[in-house]
Amino acid sequence: MKVLITGATGLIGSRIVKDCLERDIKVNFLTTRKNKIDSITGCHGFYWDPQKNIIDLKCFYDVDSIINLSGASIFRFWTKKNKELILNSRVQSLNFLRDTINENNIKINSIISASGIGAYPSSNEKEFDENEKDRSNYFLSDVIKEWEKATMSFKNIVKNVSIVRIGLVLSKDGGVLKQTMQPMSFGFGVYFGKGNQWQSWIHIKDISRLFLHINEKALSGIYNGVAPKPLSNFDFTKMVSKIRRGVLFLFPVPRLFFKLIFGEMHIILFKSQKVSSKKIQLRGFTFVYDNLENSLKNILQ
Repeated sequence: MKVLITGATGLIGSRIVKDCLERDIKVNFLTTRKNKIDSITGCHGFYWDPQKNIIDLKCFYDVDSIINLSGASIFRFWTKKNKELILNSRVQSLNFLRDTINENNIKINSIISASGIGAYPSSNEKEFDENEKDRSNYFLSDVIKEWEKATMSFKNIVKNVSIVRIGLVLSKDGGVLKQTMQPMSFGFGVYFGKGNQWQSWIHIKDISRLFLHINEKALSGIYNGVAPKPLSNFDFTKMVSKIRRGVLFLFPVPRLFFKLIFGEMHIILFKSQKVSSKKIQLRGFTFVYDNLENSLKNILQ
């Protein structure tokens, strides 16, 4: 088996590459930086530029499936220019891949594309599953709608089309955990507002395994990439401080503060999303890290 990965050098992509190689799955990857073509040992890199419709077609040679993780970080000020970057880096790259595959009669069995749980509304009571139709009315929700629409457009040319709506990824190398721990270096932890908003998280190793499970089982459809036991923002921060140690106290920071600092982007911090993992579990996936305390101990100790 051989996979083609976009976003292979990112947080999740790096882990998926490592797990592929450990399973003797061959890896090709696409990069927009020519100096990164030889950057991943054991893999073959190929240059592409979706904005200019440039791609090395040799990247598709013997490839069975595509794992798409391409997309600019959403954690940047949501200026008009950055909003265009966030949207286009996701939608334009997928559309270019689809057109390239179609125009060159390239045979691909599966595509698995990242998405986000930001697709769901905010609620302190409701648990969201993949059948949820309601959407929040804000920028990121609009991005996810177009992102998933671009992925689903592969249905006419690829046998299996899957989407993984990823939650908060826990890793020592970046993401929400690193941000949560930053103030703890000074002896205190911070939670957002009342801290009662739900946070649906997943260990970096499990999100990688989940992508590969979908690939190996040739699944289609939408799946939530979250662990089975979400926590409130307060309980999440409290647990991190317990494992981190040396934290003297926790205190709330009001929403207005984040709004003044981050502008529109602050909405991400206050979204409350209790997201279900049952669908992927019913497809045979077992979480290694379904408990936050054990997950944090694995990462931090």
